[in-house]
Amino acid sequence: MKKKLKLKKIYKNLLKIIVLLAVIACIPFGYRMYLENQLLKLKYSKEATVEILKQKELETVKKIGYNETIDKAFSRKEFQKKYLESYLEIPFVEHEDYFENVHQLLDLGYSEIEVSLIITHGSNDEVKKFLTHEKAEDIKAFLSIDFAKLENYDRYVNYQIEERKDEEETVLLVNIGFDRPFYENPTIINSYSTTILVNKFNQLKEDFIPPDLVSVESPYAVDDDQKLQKVAYDAFIKMAKDALKEDLHLMVNSGYRSFTDQAGTYQFYEELYGTNYVNRFVTKAGFSEHQTGLAIDVKARDVNVFKTSKEYAWMMENAHLYGFVLRYKENKEHITGCASEPWHYRYLGVEIATYLYENNMTYEEYYVRFLEVK
Repeated sequence: MKKKLKLKKIYKNLLKIIVLLAVIACIPFGYRMYLENQLLKLKYSKEATVEILKQKELETVKKIGYNETIDKAFSRKEFQKKYLESYLEIPFVEHEDYFENVHQLLDLGYSEIEVSLIITHGSNDEVKKFLTHEKAEDIKAFLSIDFAKLENYDRYVNYQIEERKDEEETVLLVNIGFDRPFYENPTIINSYSTTILVNKFNQLKEDFIPPDLVSVESPYAVDDDQKLQKVAYDAFIKMAKDALKEDLHLMVNSGYRSFTDQAGTYQFYEELYGTNYVNRFVTKAGFSEHQTGLAIDVKARDVNVFKTSKEYAWMMENAHLYGFVLRYKENKEHITGCASEPWHYRYLGVEIATYLYENNMTYEEYYVRFLEVK
């Protein structure tokens, strides 16, 4: 009996030892879980948390708090301690080679602000290409402008030297295309929308036909051949009917023109008035807004010169309420590339048209500032 009691006591003590050893073995695991939870509470990812602890950077990261760039650096195991302070100042961008690019730019001597501007104004490929560029000393002058593009940096520099414009105007005009001749190496438009920009730098293909073309009904057109894209047609008819309430008669003098129609129009006016005239008032085929079905040359029924009509004065005050803008304004030829045309209106929708009206802005300026930004 005594022997059994003794064995039982031994087993009990052994069990206590086993439990104690198990508890001791769990302490490091539990402590690690405690440390991980501290980082997870700061919103660091699981992958970053594991790497932070592995590299013994817990206290450093805790002092910093959450930082997306640092989170991504540890997640991808690309963290380098010498760049720590720079990570805090440079926003993370989803570029394939983000950290490689950032590290190289810093090594080239760019400041954190300059690196931030470079990576946020260009794609991954554009940044990679820029890395082969000799160090740019005036990068902030251009890229501090929100709608600047990294890919256009050299063009900005060259244009400013030639034209002596300030940085913002340089960026604007280069983005539009004014650092190269009209019609040379244009951007080809591959899809339709009510916001497409068609001008002497942006070309529609020969086979481009806008969807939903509809004929303009009498008495709102000068002849039976006038067509418009349906959304522009509906807006124009509503506008014309509202104008009629004030005894004003708006008509479509010219709406949709095909590529072939525009080529004929260009040739006709060139033969009639010469090259200088068409360079200012008529665009080549593929570069005319009329091919979109969204542009209208407006006529007043009883007045030959539209600008002298009451209809013109009314449209100047009200066209934006229906989504139309006077496309080529006075004193804006250096931005639109076209001389003033009081009769030429473009449908853009009420929101954009109202913004342009209230800010005396051309569509080129709006497009470059707000629609083309990457």
